[in-house]
Amino acid sequence: MIRFILKRLTSAIPTLFVIVTVAFFLMRLAPGGPFSLERPLPPQILANLMAHYKLDQPLWAQYLDYLKGLMTGDLGPSYVYRDFTVDELLLQGLPVSIQLGLSALVLATLIGCALGTIAALRQNRPADYSVMAVALIGITIPNFVMAPVLTLLFAIHLGWLPAGGWGEGALVNKILPVFALALPQIAVIARLTRGSMIEVMRSNHIRTARAYGLPAHVVVGRALRGALLPVISYLGPAAAALLTGSVVIESIFGVPGIGRHFVQGALNRDYTLVMGTVVTVAVFVVLFNLIVDVLYAWLDPKVRLE
Repeated sequence: MIRFILKRLTSAIPTLFVIVTVAFFLMRLAPGGPFSLERPLPPQILANLMAHYKLDQPLWAQYLDYLKGLMTGDLGPSYVYRDFTVDELLLQGLPVSIQLGLSALVLATLIGCALGTIAALRQNRPADYSVMAVALIGITIPNFVMAPVLTLLFAIHLGWLPAGGWGEGALVNKILPVFALALPQIAVIARLTRGSMIEVMRSNHIRTARAYGLPAHVVVGRALRGALLPVISYLGPAAAALLTGSVVIESIFGVPGIGRHFVQGALNRDYTLVMGTVVTVAVFVVLFNLIVDVLYAWLDPKVRLE
């Protein structure tokens, strides 16, 4: 197991290198720059700023300088938030984004598995049709559309929840952004669980368990363990989708996470802030996929990671 984990972490280095390289040069190809303001700066001040941040150097020199800093954990200074480094900004926003993303992932897994199991046990009945109809709505409507609708309904019309803000992590402030972020994943996980559960319930070992007269909850529990394998495989891409989707959700609800920094950095051409966010998200995606592989092997003894 340790050998497998080390091998996966080693193979992730080229992937991260490609991501950093592509993101670095794409940011430079975008029109404008970090000091392109509505009111242009005087040429001398602009030249001093470019020299201070080494933006007057050739592009290849800037790239090598960034890689050198990245290897030591230095993501560079922010060009817009000049009193902060990128490391400081990400350390402020990362705990918030982790809370938001993990809460949405846990909520999506629990609700999605429960709804999928109910639909599978009530196949071709009203409960099955209702769950699949809700799942279809959750898949087809993106979260940047659902989030304003939920805000309009529960915050403005009903007044039950705040319309935005994080409120220092208060539960009432988390409900809308977490649910809006989790809703598409609830739909996907419910459909995956339903299809897998129907297949497992028809397998020979479940038929044998029923023939031995085992209680229904025991049979369902054994079937659910096998049915969770496709769901576990999907959790890696789901975590990536939640991390990227949180960029939109954090902007809509005013959540002070790294997604909000990414949007502001992209709008202001804050190269280092955008690059720092991209690197952070890429690292988390690699780690989530590694965790999924380990969980898959734990659930299915037939899988041998070595």
